[in-house]
Amino acid sequence: MTETPNLPALGARPNVREEIAEALRAALVAGEMRPGVVYSAPVLAERFGVSATPVREAMLDLAKEGLVTAVRNKGFRVTELTARDLDEITAVRTLIEVPTVGQVAESVPAERIAALRPMAEAIVEAAERGDTIAYIEADHAFHLELLALAGNRHLIEVVERLRYRSRLYGVPKLAQSQELSFYAREHLELLDTVASGDPSAASAAMDHHLRHVRNAWADDPTP
Repeated sequence: MTETPNLPALGARPNVREEIAEALRAALVAGEMRPGVVYSAPVLAERFGVSATPVREAMLDLAKEGLVTAVRNKGFRVTELTARDLDEITAVRTLIEVPTVGQVAESVPAERIAALRPMAEAIVEAAERGDTIAYIEADHAFHLELLALAGNRHLIEVVERLRYRSRLYGVPKLAQSQELSFYAREHLELLDTVASGDPSAASAAMDHHLRHVRNAWADDPTP
């Protein structure tokens, strides 16, 4: 089975392969490209208005990240994400992000943390518009910038890969039910808690937020 997803428009990046890869990741995370479905590189290339070569190269990049698998003479199949996969990814993210946010609260000046507020507000604004791709992009940027305050770029690279793999398929459903704004505002609360300078409270807030990612945004919420 092949189909053409609703993809973000390309901008003006000089690296077409990288730009296509980012657009495909956004479509994957937003659920526009569905698990188990095979997508043809020439069809996607037509949608982007480019040749098939940079699309194939971009899809191979995504295959290295575990997001898709190559299907001989057909295209690329979006990797299925099981409940166990999501639980394991969330467990690893918790081990990394919870103590890191506590470290940020303890060691980073409050004004530097508060400077991220416009990014948190962008998440809320996207949720209120029902724009799931903008929501996910804003959420992605906010979390990485918050963790970046700890000053460990290798940590950011690991978390970024984990976030791509966890693909929040439940976000479009929450947007339709008007629940997305509720979860969006949690980012403002998280930021305020981290800026308060209490590492224990910040760690607890991050742990709570990650549980929401697993339980509320996934297709199969756990108790």
